[in-house]
Amino acid sequence: MSRLQLSAFLALVFATTLAPAPYAAAPVPALQKNDYPTSARADYVLGCMAANGNTRESLFKCSCAVDVIAGLMPYANYEEVETALSMQRGGGVGGRVGEFQDPPVVKQLLEDLRRAQAEANLQCF
Repeated sequence: MSRLQLSAFLALVFATTLAPAPYAAAPVPALQKNDYPTSARADYVLGCMAANGNTRESLFKCSCAVDVIAGLMPYANYEEVETALSMQRGGGVGGRVGEFQDPPVVKQLLEDLRRAQAEANLQCF
C-alpha cells in the first residue's frame, strides 16, 4: 500500500468517525502545533481530498483537518500510527505483520488519532 493510498484510507476511515473529542479542552504547546513536515500534511490532504471528491471545497476542509490534527497530536505519534496501520495491512518486510495487530500502545495511538480526527471533522466539515 503506497503512502498516498494509506493517507486516503486514513482520511476515509476517520472522516466517518464522529466520536467525542476530549482533546478540545486541553491546551496544546506551541511546539507541537507545527511539528508536521509539509510532505506529511500534503499526503494527508491529498488522501482526504480523494476520499471527499477532489473538489476545491475538500481542499479547504482537508487542509483545515490536518491542521487541527497537528494541533492535537504530535507528529511522532501520528507517524507511529501511520506505520502500524501500514504494517497491519501487509506493508511490512519479512512477515512481521502480526507484531502490529494489537499492541496496547498502537491501540492507544489509534484511539488518539480517531479523537483528533473527530475534532477535525467537527471543526472543518
